[in-house]
Amino acid sequence: MPPHPVPKNRTGSIANCKHFQFNLTLRSIDSVKMMATPNSAGSSAPDGTPPVRGGVAAIVHRLTLMAGFLTLSVAALFAEPPTASAPLTNSPAYFTALAERAYQTARGRWLADTNRAEAAWQFGRACFDRAEFAVSDAQRAALGSEGASVCRPLVARPPKLAAAHYYLAMNLGQVARTKSVGALPIVSEMELLFKTAAGLEAGFDFAGSDRCLGLLYRDAPVWPASIGNRVKARQHLTRAAELAPQFPENHLNLLETFLQWNEPNNARREWKALADCLPAARTNFTGPAWAANWADWDQRRAAVEPRLRETPRPSR
Repeated sequence: MPPHPVPKNRTGSIANCKHFQFNLTLRSIDSVKMMATPNSAGSSAPDGTPPVRGGVAAIVHRLTLMAGFLTLSVAALFAEPPTASAPLTNSPAYFTALAERAYQTARGRWLADTNRAEAAWQFGRACFDRAEFAVSDAQRAALGSEGASVCRPLVARPPKLAAAHYYLAMNLGQVARTKSVGALPIVSEMELLFKTAAGLEAGFDFAGSDRCLGLLYRDAPVWPASIGNRVKARQHLTRAAELAPQFPENHLNLLETFLQWNEPNNARREWKALADCLPAARTNFTGPAWAANWADWDQRRAAVEPRLRETPRPSR
């Protein structure tokens, strides 16, 4: 079965478009930098993974960095299509209103039947989306905790659902954003949840579990401070692109990672793979729900293109 294809021009069919980009606060970065002594010069993990600077905060920062752009497509699940009198805008107020409407609608559906698994994980997803537009740490933590509390019972009972594990991890990430050193054990739980979700349904959210695991392993401090591991990062980011090559985010993550790791040949290869997938993506991922996604993807493409030109090509 293909990984959650999105019908053309259907703004409601965007349940699986998010990147899962979490970030912690700056105080988290400082706290983990002080703790993560393996990140000092010359340190490495047992498998030889080079030190990763920026601490655990950089994980969850990279992991919801783009969610402000992308989660709105889920909110559009319950939004009316824009009309001439109410044109689509990219204003924060518009996005917040969409997320709030999706949250209230999903909450009502869940309260009407709290035993229905689909209603529960969809409410968990709406909690994550709404938390992206929180105005304070307290509000973000409350929404993330609410989403986690709805998804956690689903994880504990059969049948096992990839969506329940996935959105539990994502809501835990929202909670982690509000913490400092306390985020470290949360990241470990997120890792386990994403692994389980990937085993249950690898294609869910356009290979979202592998994508998120790859970013976690790439950006976390290395062992013993946290779970950072370059070998695992490469494995999962590559697998996400293989499972869902039609999704531009998967290629962009690999491309940015290869540039970060100073692997220009691999970066150029991924640039070509991205270019190859874009024509079909622009046809399949259309409508107002995808406008913010494309704004983000195009901005990131523009940012990496000069870096590709600057890197020397191998001599023949």
